[in-house]
Amino acid sequence: MDISVVAVGREDDSPVEEPLRVAALADRLGYREVWAGEGPTWDSFVLAAAIGAATEQVALTAGPVPVSVRDPLTVVRGAASTAAVTGRPVGVALGTSSRRVVEGVHGRPRTRPAAALAESAAAVRALMHSAPGEPIVPGSGFRRRLPPPGGMVTVAAFGERAVAAAVAHADRMLLDLVSPEQVRMVRARMLAAAEKAGRTPPRLAAWLPAAVDPEPESLTQVLRSVVGYLAVPGYSDMFVDAGFAEVVELAAKGADPDTLLRALPPEAAGTVALVGDTDAVRARIAAYVEAGLDEIALVPATAADPAGERTLTALRPM
Repeated sequence: MDISVVAVGREDDSPVEEPLRVAALADRLGYREVWAGEGPTWDSFVLAAAIGAATEQVALTAGPVPVSVRDPLTVVRGAASTAAVTGRPVGVALGTSSRRVVEGVHGRPRTRPAAALAESAAAVRALMHSAPGEPIVPGSGFRRRLPPPGGMVTVAAFGERAVAAAVAHADRMLLDLVSPEQVRMVRARMLAAAEKAGRTPPRLAAWLPAAVDPEPESLTQVLRSVVGYLAVPGYSDMFVDAGFAEVVELAAKGADPDTLLRALPPEAAGTVALVGDTDAVRARIAAYVEAGLDEIALVPATAADPAGERTLTALRPM
């Protein structure tokens, strides 16, 4: 089991520079990789470059970036530019994101998301490995001057068509906020797709909120990340099975996030997150390993635990 760390700007009252603090701590504690998350506040490639300047050794992955917002050349140019200024391998993660983000924030159409993901992943993979002197795009007249960024291609996937795209084009497939049961289900889907395509399956990773010995504020922060998934197909059933049908029904009726947050009991955090004392969190990690996860990317709660220091320090020996 590999453990990496996610440095992402939260869209709440957290300090804007918090991802840099999380990344610097992860580097100091010896984690091997930091993900620079994309969001309304931070551009993932700028954040990755800033993390590279503030750290000494961690490898960097930018994203997931929405494929409906960035074209493949923009993605790979960003990774290669970041690798050039940081002197580190830089990978890219691709995803379809949500209609709320793509259309509501960026004002771009989110049409044919699974097809767009597959097309973008194929193009990004080819561009990630093109060498200096080769055409940036065939027939463009421009040649690549920067070396390849050197990192992995990761595809965020859950549904069958997205999983097929990850199997075809990715070194690593990413899940977000999943239970061990969902890991088992999606891993089976991934292995079936790989067998059908005659390909070696990618590594399977998941972003998981984490809070060791959490304060109430930390639990609230984890629960806030859960709220956005209560009405998402595939996730809503999981929360119903876990005993939270009433809150799922509220979400389906369009309740606002604050109402849903108040309705969620604290134990809901344990469904898709690593919360509790060190022994409980380690047991939960073991359950994810048994389910078939190859890598956990920790999204440390930082409320009442600046930079997630308590959590990242407790899990470092793993």
